[in-house]
Amino acid sequence: MTFPARLIPALAAISSAPLLLMAADPAKPIIEVLKQAPEQPAKAVEKTDEEWRKILTPEQYRILRQAGTERSNGPVYSEFKHQGGGTYFCAGCGTELFSSKEKFDSHCGWPSFYDPSKAKNIKTSTDYHLGYARTEVRCAVCDGHLGHVFTGEGYNTPTDKRYCINGTVLKFVPFPTETKAPAEGAPKKE
Repeated sequence: MTFPARLIPALAAISSAPLLLMAADPAKPIIEVLKQAPEQPAKAVEKTDEEWRKILTPEQYRILRQAGTERSNGPVYSEFKHQGGGTYFCAGCGTELFSSKEKFDSHCGWPSFYDPSKAKNIKTSTDYHLGYARTEVRCAVCDGHLGHVFTGEGYNTPTDKRYCINGTVLKFVPFPTETKAPAEGAPKKE
């Protein structure tokens, strides 16, 4: 297979990029699971490169701060597919980004959503890292790279959009489980 000359530098960069495939502790989830939603930032989050390196894992730093991409169909994707209902937050700043209500399986190998749960927390721009235009998705609060959004692919979703997101840069908070009291007059279970 031959590639256009304009794509060669981008392909070389991708093939030489290091991939961190597993969490340091295999028992620990790759997508961090929190018991409650993080406090939402009141303003833009700005940190030095050194400060980001202190709070992010090397893989999160590579993706959020250097516009990297995690491996498709890897352990992150597998973990994402098995998560139940909940909300996804930015691993860099804790901003709410997506919800399982907008999650769908696009079979692309990365977590997919058809819309953000908080549109104001997402911004897009055009990137040419692969030699052609793609719509990059970034956290509007900390300016972290999240992935890309694609439109018009024919998915049976309300928006016909696929937010293809790196799961490593998300934190997950499961929806609270509700304990329902028995209906008035219903027999009590023992």
